[in-house]
Amino acid sequence: MNVRTALVTGASRGIGRACAQSLAAAGYKLVLAARTLDKLEETAQLTRASGSETFVVEMDLAISDSITAAIAKATKEFGKIDILVNNAGVTKDGLAVRMKKADWENVINTNLSGSFYVTQQVLQGMMRERWGRIVNISSVVGEKGNPGQANYVASKAGLIGLTKSLAIELGSRNITVNAVAPGFIGTEMTHGLSEELKQRMIEETPLKRIGTPEDIAAAVKFLVSEEASFITGHVLDVNGGIYM
Repeated sequence: MNVRTALVTGASRGIGRACAQSLAAAGYKLVLAARTLDKLEETAQLTRASGSETFVVEMDLAISDSITAAIAKATKEFGKIDILVNNAGVTKDGLAVRMKKADWENVINTNLSGSFYVTQQVLQGMMRERWGRIVNISSVVGEKGNPGQANYVASKAGLIGLTKSLAIELGSRNITVNAVAPGFIGTEMTHGLSEELKQRMIEETPLKRIGTPEDIAAAVKFLVSEEASFITGHVLDVNGGIYM
């Protein structure tokens, strides 16, 4: 049987690690990418324990040469990438009036441009095979906005636009492109928030809880499966009802 290979960016922790574990349990081969190899190896130990053949590559989404080199190593190891989960992302929050140019550019370059360049690198293989699954991890704030995060919100809204354009462009090649928009999820990125803010987010969420990385991973696993083969250009909100 042809075992498909999935590339997960930002796989060293949080949502990326949960996605990797979920896809490993579903029987996929994995390429795990992130900036820090030691943390990546921790994820790889978990996926290999599930029986998944796993390869790790160092990748910095803000540096296009880093992306090219990582994809070259991955394809040399596994031949092709069938599934891409664009998860890696950074935040550099601040009010727009005072936002540094470097903070704007770093977030846009990593979250949006980086995801595009990774996608571009794997597309030829998918088009040749006439099969592919791309899932972009956006955010609820990319749909509804958020003060103090103009750069992050713009990058995540941009991912939604990218998702829809690529879905139209690639549909005839049997490549689906979808996005998952998480709400308030308990990860390292959100652990630093004040208890007051966390409580307010829970109160605003109809399901009255913080989401888990596993909630997002379940949505990703569905969207890359055969059961989702007629879904493309869609934004799947996994947010506990905080935005409808």
